[in-house]
Amino acid sequence: MKLAVIGAGVMGETLIAGLLRAGWAPGDITAADRHAPRLAEMEARHGIGVAGTAEAAAGADTVVVVVKPQDAGEVLPVVGSAIRPGTLVVSLCAGLSTSRIEESMPEGTPVVRVMPNTPAQVDEGMAAISAGAAATAAHLEHVTGLMTAVGKAVTVPEKYQDAVTAISGSGPAYLFFVVEAMVDAGVMLGLPRDISTTLVVQTMYGSAKLLSDSGEHPTVLRERVTSPGGTTAAALRELEDHRVKAAFMTAMEAARDRSRALASS
Repeated sequence: MKLAVIGAGVMGETLIAGLLRAGWAPGDITAADRHAPRLAEMEARHGIGVAGTAEAAAGADTVVVVVKPQDAGEVLPVVGSAIRPGTLVVSLCAGLSTSRIEESMPEGTPVVRVMPNTPAQVDEGMAAISAGAAATAAHLEHVTGLMTAVGKAVTVPEKYQDAVTAISGSGPAYLFFVVEAMVDAGVMLGLPRDISTTLVVQTMYGSAKLLSDSGEHPTVLRERVTSPGGTTAAALRELEDHRVKAAFMTAMEAARDRSRALASS
């Protein structure tokens, strides 16, 4: 199985590095990018093949396109004109529907759309996968295998991709925002910034692991920390008074709406 990754930016390299750790042979992966120094760096660091977009696509069984949406209009026709019949095209381009990608491909080309997120850089990513018109269950299984090299993956109908973008695609930024606020609060309360940062980051990490490993509903875990009349109850009352939960929901609606607007532009 030969794989071409078109776009050697952060996410492209993240996927390549994860696949190599998962056991893929460097000789089975080719990267393409418009910046030659970047390709030289990728070749030296990972031992993979490098080529132009058309050459990489022509030699692959699966082509993964990882470029900015504004660059896709230039890249996709090149891929479409180069691929062999039956080649699977996987898009990690935010906001691009499978139907728009299929327009640049030979008729009947299987296309799968993926919404990844940045924790893939530490093999803890969350990807949502959707099938295009010609993609089969086998294609979805193959793409799931690719994405689980850098985290977890779920299959969703494409109509949910805007919501996925708002939740897991943009989600790391929301959590970093909360961490930033908690660290600043620790400093305001008199802690040195490095100690405040350590306390907050480990608390965030440990809480996420507890939530994942325990299988408990977050409400149950929150209630276990919240003693009647205690410090946590006092803090949570302030968060409720400031409608923090409502603000998060409104923010995610705004992210979904922006994703829809970008997809239609």
